[in-house]
Amino acid sequence: MTTPPSIFPYLRYRDARAAIAWLQQAFGFRVALEVPGANGGIGHAELQLGNGMVMLGDQPNEMLGMQPAAAGGGGNSQGIYIVVANVDAVYASAVAAGARIVIALHDTDYGSRDFSCRDPEGQLWSIGSYQPPMLEG
Repeated sequence: MTTPPSIFPYLRYRDARAAIAWLQQAFGFRVALEVPGANGGIGHAELQLGNGMVMLGDQPNEMLGMQPAAAGGGGNSQGIYIVVANVDAVYASAVAAGARIVIALHDTDYGSRDFSCRDPEGQLWSIGSYQPPMLEG
């Protein structure tokens, strides 16, 4: 039995419904849960990719103290790294979906194949083949 993850990145979007569609097209995420929010928006969604998951919802969420992403994608200090088997295929999907590439597809000196991009609302996503080792216990 695989141990489920214990850390889930949580993102806020101005248009979570559009973000979900883009993440499905660009990276192959699947919707595991979608909870309606105000005015036909998304209150909470869980998107799965392999054995990982991200959670997201519409902005704002004053209860959590979260603020909208900066227009144009500036000012954030976080990003999400996704491990995939075929980085080149995901790169092609991301480009086709309109990702803004910020680090071009390349091979690293530690044996990974990587690229980084921003989604339509400026969130930073890095995709690569590097699988970090997990500590026991």
